[in-house]
Amino acid sequence: MFSGSYFHLLDNKGRVSISPRYREILQERQDRILVLTNFDGYILAFPHSEWIKIEAKLAEQAIFNKEVRAFQRFLISGVQECPLDRQGRILIGPYLRDYAKLTREVALVGAVRCFEIWDRARYEAHFKQLESSVNEEVVQKLLI
Repeated sequence: MFSGSYFHLLDNKGRVSISPRYREILQERQDRILVLTNFDGYILAFPHSEWIKIEAKLAEQAIFNKEVRAFQRFLISGVQECPLDRQGRILIGPYLRDYAKLTREVALVGAVRCFEIWDRARYEAHFKQLESSVNEEVVQKLLI
C-alpha cells in the first residue's frame, strides 16, 4: 500500500527519485515499471501490475457510451510507461510535467494502490483545503 508524502527534486531532464519506501513496495510486487497518467491536475503513478487491472476494467465498459469514451480518452491519452533506472528514478515526459505544472520541487503522495505526483507548492495548498473539508461525517461514511 502506498502511503505517506515524500518531497523530492525534479532534475533538469525531468527525472525524479522514487521514495525508498515506494521502491520497496514495487520490488515486493516485482514491478520495475510505473505507468503514469494525467488526472485532476496532477499525475497518477501506478505499478504496471495495478495498471493492467485498470485497463481490463476500462475494456469492460460500454464503448458507445459518450461519457465512458471521454473518460477513457482523457486517461489513456496521458499514459507514459516509466521504467525505474538503477538509481531508482523515473523520467517524467514533458507533456505530463506541463499538465501537472511541475516545478523543481515535487511531492509523491500515497494513494493506496498508486501514488500521486504533484508540484510541491500546489500540493501543500491543496492539502490545506483538504484539511478543512475532512470532518466527522466523512470519517463515519468511510470507516464506520
